[in-house]
Amino acid sequence: MKVLLDENIDVRFRHSFIDTSHKAHTVRDMNWQGVKNGKLLALASEHDFDVFICVDKNLPYQQNLSTLALPVVVIDVHKNVLPSLKKAFQALLDLLAQKLERKVYMIRQITD
Repeated sequence: MKVLLDENIDVRFRHSFIDTSHKAHTVRDMNWQGVKNGKLLALASEHDFDVFICVDKNLPYQQNLSTLALPVVVIDVHKNVLPSLKKAFQALLDLLAQKLERKVYMIRQITD
């Protein structure tokens, strides 16, 4: 699965995907910094990404969900830092193993 990580996700999180079947790219890798979500989702779809991953809990309220270009996963973390993202990684992998629809999926951070 080809995964696009939003620019507000720590770029080091991409390395979590190395030993998986998923190919992760960041917005920075694609030189799409500053592109707004609607245009960004369209670009991701045009470049054959299978899913967009972000931490923006407001994204579902900012987009027309009936016309999403690809599935979106929002990782709901208490703090947007690498250790918090890593705590949600297994739940993310479990979700990515499913057939995803063009809708928004929420992953809540697992707390200690």
